Amino acid sequence: MRRHRNAKIVATLGPASSTPEMIRSLFEAGADVFRLNFSHGTHEDHRKRYDIIRAVEKATGRPIGVLADLQGPKLRLGTFSEGRVQLATGDRFGLDLQGGPGTPQRVSMPHPEIFRALSPGVQLLLDDGKVRLEVESCDGESALTRVIVGGPLSDRKGVSVVGAILPLSPLTPKDRADLAYALDLGVDWVALSFVQRPEDVAELRAITGDRVGIVSKLEKPSAVENLKAIVDLSDAVMVARGDLGVEMPPEEVPPIQRRIVRACREAGKPSIVATQMLESMIGVPTPTRAEASDVASAIYHGADAVMLSAESASGQFPLEAVSMMDRIISVAENDRGYYRPMNDAARPAPAATVADAICAGIREATRLLPVAAVVTYTTSGYSSLRASRERPAAPILSMATSDRTARRLTLAWGLHSVEVPQIASVEEMGAYACETAIREGFAAKGDTIVVAAGAPVGVSGTTNALKILAV
Repeated sequence: MRRHRNAKIVATLGPASSTPEMIRSLFEAGADVFRLNFSHGTHEDHRKRYDIIRAVEKATGRPIGVLADLQGPKLRLGTFSEGRVQLATGDRFGLDLQGGPGTPQRVSMPHPEIFRALSPGVQLLLDDGKVRLEVESCDGESALTRVIVGGPLSDRKGVSVVGAILPLSPLTPKDRADLAYALDLGVDWVALSFVQRPEDVAELRAITGDRVGIVSKLEKPSAVENLKAIVDLSDAVMVARGDLGVEMPPEEVPPIQRRIVRACREAGKPSIVATQMLESMIGVPTPTRAEASDVASAIYHGADAVMLSAESASGQFPLEAVSMMDRIISVAENDRGYYRPMNDAARPAPAATVADAICAGIREATRLLPVAAVVTYTTSGYSSLRASRERPAAPILSMATSDRTARRLTLAWGLHSVEVPQIASVEEMGAYACETAIREGFAAKGDTIVVAAGAPVGVSGTTNALKILAV
């Protein structure tokens, strides 16, 4: 089940992709991590999908990552007396906490935390930005706004606030219940929605500890403003482009995407580019050429993973979508100009640590020598992630001492993750690396492999040796 590409595919499961046959087919077509979207479905739905994933994992003998995506707060308007109104540009429109049916002049917005954050000049985006309001005056319970972009508005449409940080936890009571359930299931990653500031990530970390990797979803401008601090506190980051494109001009999303991917590369943490990647494949079996270029651009920028949402969860062609993404990645990575811009121009400087010195040596060795594979032996996953950060010109065979670590590393660029038993010495590690490289299809007898080793063996953070071996 070796992948002949480096970037990974995250596929969301849903009504179109919940049978054992389909989940197995999606994995064989290229899905490396499966996403359970807790915005939809019941706990029992997610348990059934999780159990199928683990059965596929056992049958194929290859670790599979599972990502639980929390819904986060959903801010919505109240209802209207006639179900909908038409707002014209330039109109005045009121928002309040009074409840009751709305009119063309006002509507209830049952979120006191929003009113506490408002000030004149702050903009409110309604219905995914189709209607835009600007606050003219406000107090703690109401606001008078001017309609900047008019249009129809109906019951319970979503509200986004631009230009203010809401005094709101990213974890609702539903999220906390979903999180507890996901942790009991044994998921490998949890994605946190509605991240506004570093403290939001710290709040989740206080609950999870090191039981699970945290993916911070960057979907709000305030999160981008706190990018470095959020990346530092996270284990991975998702570029949630759909929501970013609502709260900021669409033309600003591509450079922000590139900036986030670079920040993750600098920190040695996986990045996921998500939302609307092959959206037309929800209803047709082939993507637009623009969508194919979009996926390829994320690969050229150095993203660790790209994600399918409705395309694989509820679309008519989930298997075709995963297969298409696999082919786009493979062709992009085989582009002769791929490694130069990604490795040279975008390569971050190694940190002044022994582990980074070893990993920089790995990169140089794969540039100079015909190396069949890089082999890392890891307990926590750290040494494999640092090797991935260097983007060596050979695949990385990551030998992990636990299924927990092996599964979590399925999200990172270039890592072919396998679980192996504890190894007693550096010499034994070299022999086992050769054996594993042959068994997993990365090398044949006579090939050269590069092994990152550490002594004492099995102690996290002790990578201190580089061995070049003939298989």
